[in-house]
Amino acid sequence: MINDQEVEVENGTSILQAAEQIGVEIPRFCYHDRLSVPANCRMCLVEVEGGPPKPVASCAMACGEGMVVKTESEMVKKARKGVMEMLLINHPLDCPICDQGGECDLQDQAVAYGYDRSRYHENKRAVKDKPLGPLIKTIMTRCINCTRCVRFGEEIAGMTELGQLNRGEDAEIGTFIEKAVTTELSGNMIDICPVGALTSKPYAFKARSWELKKTETVDVHDAVGCNIRVDSRGGEVMRVLPRLHEDINEEWINDRSRFAYDGLKKNRLDRSFVRDTETKKLRACSWEEALEVAADKLSTFKSDNIAAYVGDLVECESVYALKKLMESLKVKQLECRTDGAHFDVTNPSGYRFNSTIAGIEEADAILIVGANPRIEATLVNARIRKTWLERRIPISLIGEEVDLTYPYLHAGTSLADLEKMAKEFAGKVQAKRPMMIVGMDVFKGDDALSAHAFLHDVAEKLGVIKPEENWNGFNILHTAAGRMGALELGFTPRQSFDLSDMGLVYLHGVDNVETVNSINPHAFVIYQGHHGDLGAHRADLILPGAAYTEKDGTYVNMEGRPQRARRVVFAPGEAKEDWTIIRAISDRCNKSIQFNDLVELRTLMVSEHPALGAYDEITPVEWGRFGGAAPKASSAPLGCSVENFYLTNSITRASDTMHKCVEAFIAQETNEDMEQEEAA
Repeated sequence: MINDQEVEVENGTSILQAAEQIGVEIPRFCYHDRLSVPANCRMCLVEVEGGPPKPVASCAMACGEGMVVKTESEMVKKARKGVMEMLLINHPLDCPICDQGGECDLQDQAVAYGYDRSRYHENKRAVKDKPLGPLIKTIMTRCINCTRCVRFGEEIAGMTELGQLNRGEDAEIGTFIEKAVTTELSGNMIDICPVGALTSKPYAFKARSWELKKTETVDVHDAVGCNIRVDSRGGEVMRVLPRLHEDINEEWINDRSRFAYDGLKKNRLDRSFVRDTETKKLRACSWEEALEVAADKLSTFKSDNIAAYVGDLVECESVYALKKLMESLKVKQLECRTDGAHFDVTNPSGYRFNSTIAGIEEADAILIVGANPRIEATLVNARIRKTWLERRIPISLIGEEVDLTYPYLHAGTSLADLEKMAKEFAGKVQAKRPMMIVGMDVFKGDDALSAHAFLHDVAEKLGVIKPEENWNGFNILHTAAGRMGALELGFTPRQSFDLSDMGLVYLHGVDNVETVNSINPHAFVIYQGHHGDLGAHRADLILPGAAYTEKDGTYVNMEGRPQRARRVVFAPGEAKEDWTIIRAISDRCNKSIQFNDLVELRTLMVSEHPALGAYDEITPVEWGRFGGAAPKASSAPLGCSVENFYLTNSITRASDTMHKCVEAFIAQETNEDMEQEEAA
């Protein structure tokens, strides 16, 4: 019983968790739902009748039969005030200039549960700030030693560089060796810090929380589909924070998703450009002229001499509009796999993350093939680590040996090694729910379709598919946010074609070096996008579009789960939403594509592809053959499809913060490797 309310809970539930279930608030600093329980802040003290003659820490004491708990007794109130007074002994009076102001747990709980004055008059102690890198600003004098950041690093991120040093009044959080915190999830430490000891360095002194407009949307920097909240002021994105979604990202996001937003206002395309026929240089032009040039070129070239590509950040609505335009022009050369990956698209189960991201926690054995989930899909890697920590499941890797934040067996480097494994363990796998995770690097060779067919056979031999248990453990690890939606819409060629033979190429948000370098030097290139990156440099006509924060759209993550992204701010200058540009071109080409606004577009799109209208739901697909070629296992070594975690698309490449991360983290790792080689 808690405060005269009866509550029935599962065995092992703490008093604090039981109180939450019935809506009773108990203050806390060190306790966090997803971290271990240290019980070191003592703010969650409660009185237990018949128990110890003193308050007890509710986060660490399990509920018992017939237990009577009081959370608002005089003993509890006095104890909380004493704890708060002690916590504030050394805390500086930084509230007016602290970035945590307005969102600070210490501030809120001091008002609700603390004294209105302090009896402490001695000098406050000061703690040296720690250099944790270009992302986290530290003011360690504010730290109350709750150890949330330490536990997050050890348990979620798999990083043990942070720890608590010394004891008593000398206790402080820091790194044993002075270095930056090398984890792709470091920004989450800012969220879980209950005081202003850890704050965002790029956001420092930029805005107050109550000044910001908050918009719930979806991240596009990888194919996980993390739910985020984008805070803006005026026409500028000020920060990006995670939003809770238990089945995808829980309450975390990676550092690229969180800190690359400054790239949204740099190197932007805010007007149309066309290449002058005499000077061969791009010159600014009006929308009217740009649309006329686009329509003229699309009408001049034959349909079999035109190719259209959509990039990694393009939402479903734009893909659908471009497909309709190309169909009206009888163009069949469509492609969304701009990184050079080739796999069979006839069966969705062959290119989905079939077990779902949350399903990783149900797996009892995991085989990773040609992937580095730590940098290709950081939140997927965090799920794998979480599962390993809970049940110590066996994990194997075939491909390049890398640090994945959990131990694994390095079982080989190529598909030939996977073939040997399949022969050895065919029919002998004891796991009830084994899982296979395949990276994009597997599909970048000449025999990609044969490799895809081979993976189908291996999955069945190793028992990854168990229809009787409703388990499909075959998973493809995508890296592009827009690709699954484009595949669902059928933005793929009916038969293979050579891009270098095309006379006109329409690049919609395509900035991949693989595609841009494959274009014929004499081809006319129309580029529609938001950044002056690789695609714009090659273009003969530039149509300025909107970034993901500047338009409403639908994105499908690697599981096949459609999610709605919402506009945060308006596009700069003369840039327009992408589907409106395509609609205007169709008018100039005298081709009707049957929609005049976004509602009509979505209605038409969902009528043809119903799965895209089932937001936040995964439409089931049947397991079947795929590959489109004879199974074949190559002996070529497998690598990782993402070379640099911090620079993966046009937005991140325009971000100063991401370039600072490269200097701080990538250069640091390179120097350490060189020192180790020299020592050896």
